[in-house]
Amino acid sequence: MSARAGETFALARALADVRELLAGPVPEAGPTVAEGEPGTGEWTTTTGPGFRIVPLWEGDSLTGVHGPEWNEAVDASESHLADLAAELDREWGPRRVVPLHVPMLRRQRGVQVEPLFEALFSEDLYGDLTVWGPVVGTGRWVALGVGHSDGDAPLVLAALVSLRPVTAPDTDDG
Repeated sequence: MSARAGETFALARALADVRELLAGPVPEAGPTVAEGEPGTGEWTTTTGPGFRIVPLWEGDSLTGVHGPEWNEAVDASESHLADLAAELDREWGPRRVVPLHVPMLRRQRGVQVEPLFEALFSEDLYGDLTVWGPVVGTGRWVALGVGHSDGDAPLVLAALVSLRPVTAPDTDDG
């Protein structure tokens, strides 16, 4: 679970969080570290060499949710991502999609993946990334993604900022 559990999605807040993330500190190097709320341990941020990831929104638990209700929950998370992406398109220009299936398949086979992808997967963020970059005036890359750990876990919308280009390998040659 993330520190955003129980919050209603608010586009204005999410935009402010992404802008703050873009302008905030990002370590050049160092280990990847996930941090949580004191007392609860709910995920608040992950930092690593050249990147930072934060949750923007977390949906309700999907325990016992099936059929149309499941589809509605997925549609809601995708709608939140689409609304936020449309606003960011107006600020930064068109986005592109970075699929994560290649690094995910490599990780499943036990092949080491880039620390950014490992950090995303460690927070159960397996969905493709919606990416802008480099963002004019910053030289940084920003991405959004939605994911969840299993059928019962809530969907989480997260954002990341990177000092390096956010790209995935073209082929699964590893």
